[in-house]
Amino acid sequence: MPNSPSEHPQYDLAVIGAGAAGLAGAVTAAELGLSVALLDTSAHLGGQFYRHPAPALGATRPEALHHDWSTFTGLRRRLADSSVTHLAGHHVWTVVRAETTDLWDVHAVTGADGDGERPVRVRARAVLLATGAYERQLPFPGWTLPGVVGAGGAQAMLKSGLVLPGRHVVVAGSGPLLLAVAASLAKAGAHVPAVVEASGYLGYARHPRVLAANAHKMAEAAVHGTALLRHGVRLRTRSAVTQVHGSDRVEAVTVSRLDHDWRPVRGSGRRIVCDALAVGFGLVPQLELATGLGCATRRTQDGSHALALDAQQETSVPGVWAAGETGGIGGVQLAGVEGELAGIAIAARLGGRPALTGSGRVRALRRRRDRMRAFASVMAAAHAPGRGWSRWLDDTTNVCRCEEVGAGRIREAVTDYGARDARTVKLLTRAGMGWCQGRMCGTAVACLAAEGEGAQLPPSPERRPLAVPVRLEALAALAEPAAPEAGDPADGADPEQRAGD
Repeated sequence: MPNSPSEHPQYDLAVIGAGAAGLAGAVTAAELGLSVALLDTSAHLGGQFYRHPAPALGATRPEALHHDWSTFTGLRRRLADSSVTHLAGHHVWTVVRAETTDLWDVHAVTGADGDGERPVRVRARAVLLATGAYERQLPFPGWTLPGVVGAGGAQAMLKSGLVLPGRHVVVAGSGPLLLAVAASLAKAGAHVPAVVEASGYLGYARHPRVLAANAHKMAEAAVHGTALLRHGVRLRTRSAVTQVHGSDRVEAVTVSRLDHDWRPVRGSGRRIVCDALAVGFGLVPQLELATGLGCATRRTQDGSHALALDAQQETSVPGVWAAGETGGIGGVQLAGVEGELAGIAIAARLGGRPALTGSGRVRALRRRRDRMRAFASVMAAAHAPGRGWSRWLDDTTNVCRCEEVGAGRIREAVTDYGARDARTVKLLTRAGMGWCQGRMCGTAVACLAAEGEGAQLPPSPERRPLAVPVRLEALAALAEPAAPEAGDPADGADPEQRAGD
């Protein structure tokens, strides 16, 4: 790896996110002659999918927790052989156009997970957003009890820490991630009494051509299904965990049958004893940096929003590209293809080599991307949340965990005070104003607010100047000629005070 960068280094390309999409984009652009900075919040490469144990844990076969591990090792090897500057532990909080230039300023802080937080600015001629996604959560009574974790969070615990969330783990929610999580937990020694899928799988059967063109996805499902059968895991479709029971932690869950609109069928509840629940309702693209730049979005089949991208992976803002889950949830293979396409397109633009985008390599990559994007649309439609999920809630159910705002207060804001969108609900109740910035409760709050209009889908994502909470001293440092040294906060700024929403 190259040496540490100077105070305000300048590159051809700044890639934000070191998962499959960011790695592929960075190494491709560097191999085509661009100077590249790869910024990521984590200390380790790989993003969420390729999480792996720290060397200190002594894992001898980290590849056993992944499929397609060879792709990651190949990208990691290409990165090591390239000129890419890897900036680990950099929390990017905004990207803006530099004054009086055609460059982009990428603002980040380092040391945000410990002492010595320091502001950093990186300048680049182009930006590639590969920020990935986070889990969508829908609340239900008891979901704040210890022992309830995100489905992806349970997988992350296993991949990076080699630990299980419990010994008897129910896996619930909706989406293909559930099968992978349940299979991983079962292989690692957990007892998985059931996988509870709120939707079904018949939606896939309506698109036989798309399935035939993506046989690798069917093969993955078969592998997971075989593992579940081998470990005696029961699959319950058109069902959901509608209540968690326990005093100090999870002791059992109630699983209810759902109608076609995800409303619980009365009298169908059955209790399953467990000590942990891994739950998630799919993934949501992480768009805060992109929407802060004004990038256009599109509605996806499952009601979330993703970036609107052209054939070259460029956003509606010239000079800003995106790849991977920011353009819609589609999996690690699609993310790698899109990252490579973006890297080639950026190199063609900045290097004055338009012929690159017409090569046979690019045509083959586009065919793969379009085929996998078609499958992603089918997947999103098959697992789209039904509007009746809010019937799981009673008025005491905590919807916003950070600010402890219950469903009753949100419904009161809608029915009594006329709130019709998440922003108004936030102003009236503080729901979504906590540390997570609405990532955990945003979908639920927006859907509850939309009930007043009889709507199902939340509105377009808010445009925020700050993508993540950042100390006020980092903002104050923007006006300074040089960034302050670690541990030397700007005059008049409380280093413990942060600007968020």
